[in-house]
Amino acid sequence: MDALSGGMRGEQTPEDAPLVIIVDDDQRMRDAIRELLLTVGLSSLTFGSTAELLSNGLPDRPGCLILDVRMPGISGLDLQSQLVANGYTKPILFLTAFADVPMTVQAMKAGAVDFLTKPFRDQDLLDAVARAVELDIQRRKLSGDHKEYFARYQTLTQREREVFQRVVKGKINKQIAFELKISVVTVKLHRGNLTRKMNASSINELIKIWESLPINIREN
Repeated sequence: MDALSGGMRGEQTPEDAPLVIIVDDDQRMRDAIRELLLTVGLSSLTFGSTAELLSNGLPDRPGCLILDVRMPGISGLDLQSQLVANGYTKPILFLTAFADVPMTVQAMKAGAVDFLTKPFRDQDLLDAVARAVELDIQRRKLSGDHKEYFARYQTLTQREREVFQRVVKGKINKQIAFELKISVVTVKLHRGNLTRKMNASSINELIKIWESLPINIREN
């Protein structure tokens, strides 16, 4: 497991280190998974029920959830639905001794990364966890980038925003000047300013940033 035993054991702060959350009403299963994850350097938290997990809160760290499908009270599938409805996007792996096609389809449609049937191979679980953790790391990075882009956009003047909107739509300076009733020289000035403020080095990068902004800005 190079992705786990190598890449995830580098220099990391506790807040950055991946954390796997295990929820299963079978304590032996929880302990076995926790010990397996430790062999590849992954920390975990274990809970005996979804209610116990929810009462403790969900740490803001990269990682994934491993959920047993059938548990007393709120099932793993019900928890997934609840988390998705609340905008929680951390990857989920499901474990079950009684898998069926409709159940699997429901879980995967709601965003589950994998669905493993007990008993499963250790390597299969480690591979699934590696994929899920990497997905979450990338998602968190993308989310951080989007926040940074929005913060930069907030520094633009209204006129720079108007020029930005037209630049990413492929309009040339003369067209922008005509639409905004300003000179081409002024358009170039605003274009240079917004490019600098957005820390972009090319039109393609400006387009990438624009597409990451909230839809209400892009459609305004």
